[in-house]
Amino acid sequence: MPDYNIDSILTQLEAIIADAVKTNSRLGYFAALYYKVTSSVKEGIARGQFEDGARMEQFDVIFAGRYLDALNAWKNNKPTTASWQVAFDAAENSSILVLQHLLLGMNAHINLDLGIAAVAVSGGKLDSVQNDFYAINTIISSLTYQVLNDIDRVSPLLSLLGLHAGNQTSILIQFSIDNARDGAWCFAEELVTKQGPDYDACVTQRDQTIKKLATDLVHTRGFMRFTIWLIRLFEWKKPSEVIRVLHETIKCKIVVG
Repeated sequence: MPDYNIDSILTQLEAIIADAVKTNSRLGYFAALYYKVTSSVKEGIARGQFEDGARMEQFDVIFAGRYLDALNAWKNNKPTTASWQVAFDAAENSSILVLQHLLLGMNAHINLDLGIAAVAVSGGKLDSVQNDFYAINTIISSLTYQVLNDIDRVSPLLSLLGLHAGNQTSILIQFSIDNARDGAWCFAEELVTKQGPDYDACVTQRDQTIKKLATDLVHTRGFMRFTIWLIRLFEWKKPSEVIRVLHETIKCKIVVG
């Protein structure tokens, strides 16, 4: 991984967003969300809101670096994780919702990358990073729901998904950041016990599981598929305009207690 710091990550995210606006690429959706996450982490560190600010910066750099490295690999036709491959490939699919694009990014980044980053920064003592692990998830969760409110501007019929609230077969409805966080921590607890080939095998197995979730996020069925088609019909069609909405200045700061 290149020598990143939080400021360099923000600069790279700005470049990704600017390029996505210029080229009308849906890759800018998740980048816009993630810019807000990284900005909030930086502010939290400056205010002493984390248990260990220096370690949190390292945590954030490793975590964000996995996304940036995966995106760079995909753009250069090089191998990346299967879960990110599905998410990035979906950016070329005009038939799925802005919400789906964001969930695909969060699926790969939380369900796979977060556990790997936690193990990497823990030095083998995973419990020592648990509080900051939950703190970064507080930021992701809070900002994500803020962004979902922003999506109402670009996707006025999104509330129709509520019709399927009782549909337990739909990953689109079931996706929960809290569940993803808990799953990521369980994955980290398993991964921290592995070394060498066993470590790689554990990551690969997890990646394949998360790839399946990503595939389910893209390929909905039955009436849910029709509902998504209807929502998409009235959703803004120009990615650059959607990105500008998602990349607006953060309206409320997230305080990590």
